Amino acid sequence: MSIFAVEYVYGPEAEDARTEHRPKHREWLAAQAEAEVLLASGPYTDGAGALLIFRAADEAAVQALVAQDPMTIGGGVTGLKISGWNPVIGQLSRFVG
Repeated sequence: MSIFAVEYVYGPEAEDARTEHRPKHREWLAAQAEAEVLLASGPYTDGAGALLIFRAADEAAVQALVAQDPMTIGGGVTGLKISGWNPVIGQLSRFVG
């Protein structure tokens, strides 16, 4: 399994969609965390987006996961970036390999 950092961008034009879909989004995130697919997530303090750290076989698997997120489906995410990430030190490094 590999680790991926996913950045969600939250544009001001999608604020209503985020508010509407946030409860289902957080339920979905909790289920992914319970399955240890999602290792960490949270919004940026400036409200411009969020960072999600996933464990998956490959980028295609992460794209498929993100496509299931109610926030993405509902239009609350106006942009995203998926990057492979290699945590070398710290708590998340135990998931590498």
